[in-house]
Amino acid sequence: MAKYHFVGIKGTGMSALAQILQDLHHEVQGSDYDKRFFTQKALEDKKIKILPFSADNISSDEVVIAGNAFPDQHEEIAKAKEIGVPVYRYYDFLGDLAKQYTSVAVTGTHGKTSTTGLLSFVFKTFAPTSYLIGDGTGSGNDKSKYFIWESCEYKRHFLHSDPDYCLITNIEFDHSDYYKDLDDVVSAFQELALKVKKAVFACGDNEQLQMIKSNVPIIYYGFNEENDFQARNVVFLPDDSGTEFDVYVRNDFYGHFKITGYGNHNVLNALGVISFCNYMSVPIELVKERLTLFHGVKRRFSETKLVQRDQVMIDDYAHHPTEIRVTIEAAREKYPDRKLIAIFQPHTYSRTMTFMDEFATALATADEVYLCDIFGSAREKSGKLSIHDLQDRIEGSHILHNSTIDDLKQYDHGVLLFMGAGDIQKYQHAYKQSL
Repeated sequence: MAKYHFVGIKGTGMSALAQILQDLHHEVQGSDYDKRFFTQKALEDKKIKILPFSADNISSDEVVIAGNAFPDQHEEIAKAKEIGVPVYRYYDFLGDLAKQYTSVAVTGTHGKTSTTGLLSFVFKTFAPTSYLIGDGTGSGNDKSKYFIWESCEYKRHFLHSDPDYCLITNIEFDHSDYYKDLDDVVSAFQELALKVKKAVFACGDNEQLQMIKSNVPIIYYGFNEENDFQARNVVFLPDDSGTEFDVYVRNDFYGHFKITGYGNHNVLNALGVISFCNYMSVPIELVKERLTLFHGVKRRFSETKLVQRDQVMIDDYAHHPTEIRVTIEAAREKYPDRKLIAIFQPHTYSRTMTFMDEFATALATADEVYLCDIFGSAREKSGKLSIHDLQDRIEGSHILHNSTIDDLKQYDHGVLLFMGAGDIQKYQHAYKQSL
């Protein structure tokens, strides 16, 4: 048993890792900003101590795990190094932890959190499994043979591991504060694919993934006929009943599946899981049953019914134009008779600048658009543009502040889509309170 101190324990990956180590009977505590994060409840439920930042938190008997957002000069990290306490960066510790298991890395520009959550939910009933999901959910199992985790491409962090298996959902240009262009992103994923030891599962509908080379088998899934696993006959069911589709393996019928979510992106996520489970000899009936029981991960199309106005409020982490587009599409498929009101908070100035026109095009597919001030980040607190630059590109769009939150009350029977990776939940809380 070891004693771990997490610097930035409320981060989505850090929170999940803390829970895993606690489940494995280690002593765990951490520190962070006083502000409340959605990851906090899981930590509190497991009675993991959360402290304010202070050099006094560091003692000689600890191992320190440092969140990616905190520099070496941070008071706790500096104190740990000063007194000779081991300090691991989150991604390095994760890579070392994965070596203790048959490891399955789930990555991609979009969909990795939902896919990691779904794969963990299905696979853990087949074999003892520990897992880390990027929505702040982590579970450690003493008897685990497998470790499934969400592996992030930002700053090439996923190259700090050597997974046995890897599931890649897609490759697109993102993180423009780090990557130069799409080719730079592709090169990072290519480097990862060459590190995989046993097999890669990749969405063959994604042009960039078709070009990936690997030293192990690549199993492709998608809607196109050239894929090893293909989804056909997709039907979006009415009355909140989910989605049905058939799966063909190299043009032979494999099975009929049903999921609770909507949108082609959710079909693809499920197809990736189905292809992996088939490869690992998980019984098809078990996969079918688990797919129908999965109700998503935190902050991914999370729904709340607002009976006062007969509204549906959806909370989603979408912060890239592609994610916004598919989230709006899924809402249309699920609620074809309701008006869709997109409420979007851009995340980081660099991403907003890079994808300004793409954001405008994606958001314009909603019936009404409200924009919240740009959310900076620990690494980027200001920029040369404002939310009005995006507003100018979307005809009829509005700016939303907490002081104008009552404007949303006019949309009786509407769907309020709150999207963003920052603190957009404060607007949701303010609206709920106003009701």
